[in-house]
Amino acid sequence: MAPQHLRQPRLADVITERLEAMLLEGSLKPGEKLPPERELAEHFGVSRPSLREAIQKLAARGLLTSRQGGGTFVSEQLNNSYSDPLLEMLSRHGEFNLDLLEFRDALEGISAYYAALRATPDDKAMLQTRFEELEASYRHPDRSSDPMREARADAAFHLAIAEAGHNVLLLHTMRGLFHLLEKSIVANLAHLFEKPDSRDRLMDQHRALFESIVAGNADEARTRAHEHLAFVENGLLELERAETRAQRAQRRSQGLPESHA
Repeated sequence: MAPQHLRQPRLADVITERLEAMLLEGSLKPGEKLPPERELAEHFGVSRPSLREAIQKLAARGLLTSRQGGGTFVSEQLNNSYSDPLLEMLSRHGEFNLDLLEFRDALEGISAYYAALRATPDDKAMLQTRFEELEASYRHPDRSSDPMREARADAAFHLAIAEAGHNVLLLHTMRGLFHLLEKSIVANLAHLFEKPDSRDRLMDQHRALFESIVAGNADEARTRAHEHLAFVENGLLELERAETRAQRAQRRSQGLPESHA
């Protein structure tokens, strides 16, 4: 039998695959600027023409964008992979918050589980940073004037958990829903913070979730994620029931015209 000669992959194709892997795993984030061409070529140990060819391929696929005199950036469109008309409608209708919470319960429970199993020292350092930012936002003296501050810190903490789980589908689903997640959290916090002790309880839940992940306790992390979201869901259900009772009482007080047979 004649010897089979294996085709060697082109260097530019290898670099393309490496960069794609970095995009998928979240090492390169939407909107992030790539290092200068010279540094990137040294990092991969390749020539600048080969690197340039790989970047051009990714740009042609819509994954990277080049700005005249400004460098190369990861496309912001990667953040919009889930921005279809359905999600746009969901973002405008608060009555579907409970549906989103149920989805988050399933998604974030497994994210927390994998984060506890797989988080690297760098992941844990990022989680520590995001947790401290969340805690600072809850303690901020002017927090009532900017509810988005808390929502962004809250969503960023949960996104960091997804990143630490090292499952690219979970990560990009969370990232794609990030804007919807922020809006949902703003609405949830506005309702929950009407109760005097809810802010402290939410912070305690986030701390327990963070600590279980850092400790590597996967089952506990999943349980803590569920307990947190169940608390939010129960709070919203309680609010809905209170609003329904108020509406019924108002209708009774106003009365209806009597019908005459």
